[in-house]
Amino acid sequence: MSVSRRSLLMLTATATALAGLRPRTGRAAAVSDWAGVRALFDLNPERVHMSTMLITAHPRPVREAIERHRAAMDRDPVEYLERNDERLTDESRAAAARRLGMHRDNIAIVESTTVGVGLVYGGLKVREGQELLTTEQDYYVTHESLRGLARRTGAVVRMISPFDRVAQASEAGIVARIAEAITPRTRLVALTWVQSNTGLKMPVAAVAAHLAEVNAGRDEADQVLLGLDAVHGFGIEPDHLAGLGCDFLMAGCHKWLFGPRGTGIIAFSERGLRAVEPVVPTFDDSGVFSAWYAGQEERPSNNGRQMTPGGFKAFEHRWALAEAFRLHEEIGVARIAARTRELAGALKDGLAGVRGVTVVTPRSERLSAGIVAFRAEGVRSGAVVRRLRERGVIASVAPYPSQLVRLTPSIINSEAEIEAAVAAVRASV
Repeated sequence: MSVSRRSLLMLTATATALAGLRPRTGRAAAVSDWAGVRALFDLNPERVHMSTMLITAHPRPVREAIERHRAAMDRDPVEYLERNDERLTDESRAAAARRLGMHRDNIAIVESTTVGVGLVYGGLKVREGQELLTTEQDYYVTHESLRGLARRTGAVVRMISPFDRVAQASEAGIVARIAEAITPRTRLVALTWVQSNTGLKMPVAAVAAHLAEVNAGRDEADQVLLGLDAVHGFGIEPDHLAGLGCDFLMAGCHKWLFGPRGTGIIAFSERGLRAVEPVVPTFDDSGVFSAWYAGQEERPSNNGRQMTPGGFKAFEHRWALAEAFRLHEEIGVARIAARTRELAGALKDGLAGVRGVTVVTPRSERLSAGIVAFRAEGVRSGAVVRRLRERGVIASVAPYPSQLVRLTPSIINSEAEIEAAVAAVRASV
């Protein structure tokens, strides 16, 4: 059978993408379809990987960047670090800033969401008696960070539930609950963008709009700041910091962004920078070090570099972070958001048809992102997860008292894997 030159070229291009090799037309062509995106990952093809919300595999461009820097460091660690640390860290900082539509000086590079939350709430300027408002559904890291801040400063932590039942939650209802809880003493509203327990996406911009009205009549030291654990929205949702309206955005980059393990960011509004003090000394801001060297008490105005903790790091991972942002740009931020919502919606619809399964995550795309949480009647969630893994589906149990099962489809997954996951759940409950 004869094959035309054009057909041969088309077959070669397809095989190249599926094999995970970069076509000669450039990396952008390799991510033009979702099979090409999946081919960038060395994931076990015998598993349906739906725990992106925990930790992800490195895509090829990130792996290659890490290895390139690691090899150079191993050849000449001191000089490579001296020549490149400031430039490469600034590239990562600039890439994060570009993604959030802001200036790179307002970005701190950290190791994880947990570190970011701890640095922000650990260094927040609050007075005795001021209130720190959060929700009962927020994660352990937020609760513990606020508890420590209150203990050190005399501030008061208040917790509310922004809804009675997740399935009945609404944007207006959530905003109303938070608005009712704000008092003249409220200094901080600490939220999670997408709750890792239920998968509920908080209407952050609407909350911020209400806080802007509250703050219009307050002095800056009394204004309500908005802090956001953003890890399960960052890398999915296309919002810029200004659009969200928060003062602090903390997110690990080794989940939905598919960035290097052990990397994260903090993004600050200008007001947010004025409201915190660095907790860990930095090496990123030469002005701070110079002031110490000269014996001066004054320090430069706070910025993202000062909020970046010093010390020796896994530098090759920090420097490779820019590559993860570039890959997202090449795939398309809006395209990633649409794909994640499409797959999550299909999964919710499929699970809704399984007898004995109750999907907890709202169906609305305005109130959800990539996490799909459910419970199975009469079966412990841990048992469901074990049975799913026996069938090749990687799920997880929410580390909350509710113990929900979570499946988290992302751009590495296919429609066929959604169907396989639903079938595995049906066989496991």
